[in-house]
Amino acid sequence: MQRIAMAERPNWRDLATEFGFDYAHPDGQRYWDERAAYTFTLREIEDDLEAATSEMVGLCGEFVGKAIRDGAYLKRLGIPETHWEWIAESWDRSDPSLYGRFDFVYGAGGPAKLLEFNADTPTALYEAAVFQWYWLEDRIKAGALPEGADQFNSLHDKLIARFAAMKRQGTMYLTAFSAETEDRKTVEYLAELAQEAGQPVELLDISDIGLDGNGRFVDEKNRTIHAIFKLYPWEWLLAEQFGEALPNASTIWIEPPWKMLLSTKALLPELWKLAPNHPNLLESYYEDDPAARNLGRDYVAKPIFSREGANVEIRKGGVTVAAPEGPYDTLPRVVQAVAPDAVFEGMRPVIGSWIVDTEPAGIGIREDKGLVTGNRSCFVPHAIVG
Repeated sequence: MQRIAMAERPNWRDLATEFGFDYAHPDGQRYWDERAAYTFTLREIEDDLEAATSEMVGLCGEFVGKAIRDGAYLKRLGIPETHWEWIAESWDRSDPSLYGRFDFVYGAGGPAKLLEFNADTPTALYEAAVFQWYWLEDRIKAGALPEGADQFNSLHDKLIARFAAMKRQGTMYLTAFSAETEDRKTVEYLAELAQEAGQPVELLDISDIGLDGNGRFVDEKNRTIHAIFKLYPWEWLLAEQFGEALPNASTIWIEPPWKMLLSTKALLPELWKLAPNHPNLLESYYEDDPAARNLGRDYVAKPIFSREGANVEIRKGGVTVAAPEGPYDTLPRVVQAVAPDAVFEGMRPVIGSWIVDTEPAGIGIREDKGLVTGNRSCFVPHAIVG
């Protein structure tokens, strides 16, 4: 794995606008950054990253099977007891999942180490699936990358195939908090993929979902929502005014209710208990677990729910060296061993390894000079060159 300097395409901003990549340079700041790229050998991709992703998929499936009726775990996540059987039934029915993203640290000379699993509302999808692929093709044509260069990236095609496998009669709704540009554009992209798979779709803002007198979820025209993909965290949805109605409604949700058990950093100590000393895991505990003392004075503390690195605290030698502010400071936390320090030209990359259903489907890389990957961390493309 290497980080190499690259000449950026002079028209990349125009291309981003043309392709609807509206958040490529928000407020004039770079989010997409092609002045550098990460290169990998095929062995690194297949033996280290793809294999680690498959390992985590297997562990997560094993964990859900054990935890689906574990009252202590469900209470820890703050899930009302009235919803427990609904979640278990979702797992027992094998309600379909679309995608997820495992975030790894890699490149420090050892195996990939899991930082977290974005199981419910992962973003950075379009840039991973589409825009970096166009970059690869353009760089090969320009001679900046060798003819045989490739990319670990089958996201676009696998998502279409997954929508085809989940296809149902009638409309599938897709919803997000539309005021958030990245969320809205991600849902628009997924809607295009679903349509390509032959699924009729309709976009809907999360605020336009209502509940009729028969306990059915409906859109703003009072049409029943039979199936809906949501880019909106489950813990937020449960807290909404209509959250208590979820178990008794007939709506099929994607991601499914059982994904609640994975879409939390509380998963990290549970995976460590399930597979202690697994080469792709970092030692992790609940903060209130006496065993957390095993980590000593170097550890990372993470709220069980948070986004974009908010309220993540990194301590080294007992001193806080990073602690981005955010709205999650009152939540319970887990503590995790500090990951190996993978630094390339002063930048710290985090590799987002995507799955579609349960299959590894590609990677996207975010990098930052700081210790915590946050909302303004840049997305940098990658290529397989050896």
